[in-house]
Amino acid sequence: MKTILVILVLLVAAAAVYYFGFYRKGKINDRDGDFIPDEVEDAVEDVKEVAKEVKRRAKNVKKEIKDVAKEAKDVVDAAKGKKRRGRKPKAKK
Repeated sequence: MKTILVILVLLVAAAAVYYFGFYRKGKINDRDGDFIPDEVEDAVEDVKEVAKEVKRRAKNVKKEIKDVAKEAKDVVDAAKGKKRRGRKPKAKK
């Protein structure tokens, strides 16, 4: 029982220090008034943008790996002496 009470008192003290010590004195900026510091909100937005870019790049890499695997099969076939399956050469004028 005492440990729960001590933990509860520490949590209330930490909340009071955050609110009165930092928030009300203006040391933590909060444009929209939701008690979440602007630095944290900006960092979350940056992470979302980076995640979107990584997802796009991963999709492109996946496409390229498929193309490379297909072409690697052509190389193996060429080493065995089979005819070329790739693009036909352009006709000369």
